[in-house]
Amino acid sequence: MHLASGGFIVHGRAMTSHHSNPASNSPVLLDVSRLIWRSWRGQLPTGIDRACLAYVRHHDGNARALVQRGGFTHVLDRRASRKLFALLLDRPADFRRKALTLAVRSFPSFLIGAGIVPKGSLYLNIGHTGLDRGGHRRWVRRNRVRAVYYVHDLIPITHPQFNRAGEAQRHSARMKTILRYGAAILANSEDSLARLHDFAGERGLEMPPTLCAPLGLESFRPAPQRPPLLNAPYFVVLGTIEARKNHQLLLRIWRRLAEHLGETTPKLVIIGQRGWSVEDVTNSLDHDETLRPHILELSGCGDDDLPVWLSHAQALLFPSHVEGQGLPLMEALSLGTPAIASDLAVYREFAGDIPDYLDPDDEAAWLSLITEYTAPDSPRAARQRERLATYKIFSWEDHFHRVDQWLGI
Repeated sequence: MHLASGGFIVHGRAMTSHHSNPASNSPVLLDVSRLIWRSWRGQLPTGIDRACLAYVRHHDGNARALVQRGGFTHVLDRRASRKLFALLLDRPADFRRKALTLAVRSFPSFLIGAGIVPKGSLYLNIGHTGLDRGGHRRWVRRNRVRAVYYVHDLIPITHPQFNRAGEAQRHSARMKTILRYGAAILANSEDSLARLHDFAGERGLEMPPTLCAPLGLESFRPAPQRPPLLNAPYFVVLGTIEARKNHQLLLRIWRRLAEHLGETTPKLVIIGQRGWSVEDVTNSLDHDETLRPHILELSGCGDDDLPVWLSHAQALLFPSHVEGQGLPLMEALSLGTPAIASDLAVYREFAGDIPDYLDPDDEAAWLSLITEYTAPDSPRAARQRERLATYKIFSWEDHFHRVDQWLGI
């Protein structure tokens, strides 16, 4: 259903969609709560954060910032919103001081009406922020905004063994909020939408209008003159170190490679922050003397260096048990880097038959293929590089063209 084409139902009441633009009396309200609190704590951006930042860049000229905190929801005026957006995009070292200064200076204007929500406003929540809290639901109902939510995955519900205790219940509450209060739902893949559809059906909930809108790729290409950052053959695994990413499989493989190849063992470059419930992985990284000479762990990798690491790798290794979209796979393929990945439906949705796919639990198959890819003249790698010529990049420009047209912005 094209949301700009007519009415749609929210909580049993018919509401008419509005076109939003910089001059509109019904602005876009962009929830930036997640970005504020993660920047406040000095945390590096995750994939969800990068999606939120892309929406800030895109709506910088026509949106008002919305902030949730402690059960309250605050809407900034346009001037304060632009300043906050700039602060979030820049992420200065003194973010806390500048954010506090902006909050103090914005408070008087908030008191005299900047926090009033214009009727029919389009509310965008890209980061799953506050969706498990009653205060958010009451705010949506009270202000009758047209709430549009972005679904990144249902992994805590479908695969609770890979998440913190209690996260399945919290994420279930988030998805129920999206289904009951959302005027429309965006999702990063058809796979995520299918899982949401199953979730709704099992609970007797109706699906609002939905649109598959994959996250776009950052526009990065390594400068032609930049040499490899490691003068040896290496493979890359990219993403937060957490159980579902299956780093333990790769460490077992690298232990076997080290025992057989010794000093000629290719390096494994692990790019990503340490997550939760991965003590087995972190203990190996910190204390396994067989592994340590052959592993390079980069907990912080800048945007300038990431494409260089990927473009010179023998291959990206992506043995995840489950993913919502799998941006690292798209990033590697966009740079012409081969990938060896788990055989997941969502990977095939975006990458087709380009990567070499394996069962994430078949250690012998992964060891065999990694060994083959280590050779500079690997026939399997050469065949994948030929397939890579057919890969089509999905950019943020493509994403917003699809979303804005559907929402009527």
